[in-house]
Amino acid sequence: MANGETTVAVTDAAARETGDAPALSVRGMSKSFGPTKALQPIDLDIRPGEVHALLGENGSGKSTFIKCLSGYHKPDGGEVHVGGRRLTPGSAASSHALGCRFVHQDLGLIGTETVLDNLNLGGGYRTVLGTIDGRAARRTALADLERAGVDIDPKRVVSTLSPARQTAVAVARALRPDDSGQPRLLVLDEPTARLPQKEVAQLLDIVRSVARAGVAVIYVTHRIEEVFAVAETVTVLRDGRKVATRAVADLDRPALVDLLVGGELDAVDAEHSAQPGAGAPVLLSVENLTSVEVTAIDLEVRQGEVVGIAGITGSGRETLLSTIFGGVPREVGTVRVGGAALRPGRPDLAIGAGVAYLPPDRKVSGAVIDLTARENLMLADLRKHWRWPRLSRKRERTECAGWFSRLAVRPPDAERPLSAFSGGNQQKVLFGKWLRTAPKVLLLDEPSQGVDIATKALLHKEILAAAEAGAGVVVSSSDTEELIAVCHRILVMRHGRIAGTLSGKDKTVLNMSHLSLGARTEEAA
Repeated sequence: MANGETTVAVTDAAARETGDAPALSVRGMSKSFGPTKALQPIDLDIRPGEVHALLGENGSGKSTFIKCLSGYHKPDGGEVHVGGRRLTPGSAASSHALGCRFVHQDLGLIGTETVLDNLNLGGGYRTVLGTIDGRAARRTALADLERAGVDIDPKRVVSTLSPARQTAVAVARALRPDDSGQPRLLVLDEPTARLPQKEVAQLLDIVRSVARAGVAVIYVTHRIEEVFAVAETVTVLRDGRKVATRAVADLDRPALVDLLVGGELDAVDAEHSAQPGAGAPVLLSVENLTSVEVTAIDLEVRQGEVVGIAGITGSGRETLLSTIFGGVPREVGTVRVGGAALRPGRPDLAIGAGVAYLPPDRKVSGAVIDLTARENLMLADLRKHWRWPRLSRKRERTECAGWFSRLAVRPPDAERPLSAFSGGNQQKVLFGKWLRTAPKVLLLDEPSQGVDIATKALLHKEILAAAEAGAGVVVSSSDTEELIAVCHRILVMRHGRIAGTLSGKDKTVLNMSHLSLGARTEEAA
């Protein structure tokens, strides 16, 4: 095996013992886009009922591999067999007919329709004499949902379900048998990326239920803890190559991180960084801030300080920063930056006062996804390169190259549309967009959502570097470990209010959970 690759022969032997072919057998699959080798020749076997985690940094080849399995891309070489039958390269119909099913981050559900309608989306209802057989449709829907390990009323409107149960509906639809036969392989692409932490366990139970039914699962995630919770085997890709396939039982977290990044990861710790002094000037002051989802919020952020905002979904955490920035209307309250009051509902004036806001959804509100990476990077401040009567493209490119180098954006082609970059590299560009404005106050909503572990570490370093350079930083995140790592203080929200403040040794997941659920008062914490 080339390039130091190691593997565990767990599938072929099992297949010979049971007389069954592997659910998936890949030999020599490769794919290039022009001169870029997105996927080097890869071998992989997955047995029926196995949960196989697929890991790698953004741009490692995971998406290319999945798109080759689905028929979206035609591989340059190699063979794929599903249940012993050969997959026709580049054919989505062949992939489906052989039993490959896919659930992406965008679940493809219609929120305004019922679960029943969504389950029948694409396949249609069974009819009798031209009329929908409602009873049969309901029975089939209940069987579909049971197959996915959930009990949901098919008449429920999808938008009323929790994120985890919406994902369950998408899984149930993917596993529905049809004329092509039974599903053999389910690919889950970042299924928990947008789930609140309390619902992750529900989703993992669904994955286990699917595997118990004999369906092989490829589980793509950036969350290492989920690998140890649900997977039997893990394959790691790096720069388009398979560097290892290992039994999860033979690994611990440091060993898996080492496989992912190719060396020791230099994680940050706010407690070891420069601490803001008690007399440091207050850069952000919020008094009695009230909007639709937050009530009477008071907080201060000093120069050089990183303050975290924690809380479960619906606590107000998701809208607090946007309210401060002016994106969500205030009912009452005052926001001051450097002592000067900000007018409500005016993000443009907030930017002018030195406030930068990175929203949680980069594709909807954080970026202009069809513009180039350079244009997105420069968008927050065009004045720097204005040379009457036009912008200096040369100066833009020079500055852009510096940011690409500093943030390790890959590929280093700033003239590509931002949509052509992986999610982690898009996030790096958006970080650079705001960091280049040298903000007084940096508001970050879910800053590392959906990025790989190496990118996450890099962004964390940039957060602390911004604070050390004199900014006041506020980080709102559903990732409790992230808050503990980068924040000097953590404000925990519950029912739209701040339930407590944690600092020093009190910054623990347990304390955050107790405060967010109301199981402990601030004094007890």
